[in-house]
Amino acid sequence: RDSKLCIKDLHFDEVPVRIYLPRVPSASKRRGVIFFHGGCGIFGSIRGYERICRYIARKSDSVVVSVGYHLCPEHKFPAQTLECLAAAEHFLKTAENFGVDPDRIIVVGDSAGGTFTATVCQELVNRQDIPKIRAQVLICPFLQALNFNLPSHQKNAFTPFLTRDRAVYFLLKYLRKDCSMKEAVLAGSHIPESVILKYTKWVSPDLIPERFKLGYKPPLPAVFLPQVHEKTKELLSTKLSPLLAEDAVVCRLPDTCIITCEHDVLRDDGLLYKKRLEDNGVKVTWCHVEEGFH
Repeated sequence: RDSKLCIKDLHFDEVPVRIYLPRVPSASKRRGVIFFHGGCGIFGSIRGYERICRYIARKSDSVVVSVGYHLCPEHKFPAQTLECLAAAEHFLKTAENFGVDPDRIIVVGDSAGGTFTATVCQELVNRQDIPKIRAQVLICPFLQALNFNLPSHQKNAFTPFLTRDRAVYFLLKYLRKDCSMKEAVLAGSHIPESVILKYTKWVSPDLIPERFKLGYKPPLPAVFLPQVHEKTKELLSTKLSPLLAEDAVVCRLPDTCIITCEHDVLRDDGLLYKKRLEDNGVKVTWCHVEEGFH
């Protein structure tokens, strides 16, 4: 119960959602917020993000839709991304039924929810049959599985609660892969040289601002292991690594807010995506939390 909000559990195209509607009538249509929770696609829930979604709805006087996508391992990748996409499409089409202006809907996600946010926005750029997403907000997002040896990976390798080791372990668990490949992926042995050369223009420590590279030591070149590459090809999918999307997609993305934290192993994913978006003419607002953790 909430004195200021009407809270309903619904299904959008068979995807569970919880919707938070301000009780006070509005003279005009409200803004809408689609929220994707984090948890590596393995854990997390609508209930776990209840307080955050209530806070957003109250403070911004917006209608918030929290998406309860089904989790791995019962639901195999990319089911989570597809369910987030389906829920977003449904809300964009039916926003006016909830008193929401369809041209003022943003998508928000933290950690893996940031991955889903980035991917959903990329998937929708070419859609002409539904309203456009107004903006995306990426909070400490995971955006690429190409390089786990960026400055933030080194600096925060053992920083709680998401260590570098855990990040790759959870990633492999999410994909239902053999976790014995973790060390090879950490080293970069899952990527052939041709792919590294292709994506260096987007994923490289050289693209990270100097003030974030204090103490960074470039790793030794990894030995490519074809058998690991064959078993982990999904790591290069834009549904998992949206940072690898082509410029033709990135240049059409909505206004973006990226929040990074200094003590976060994923910090540089956000920094690299910020640069890519800006290089492609997308308006970016960046907030960096110096004392923040993942």
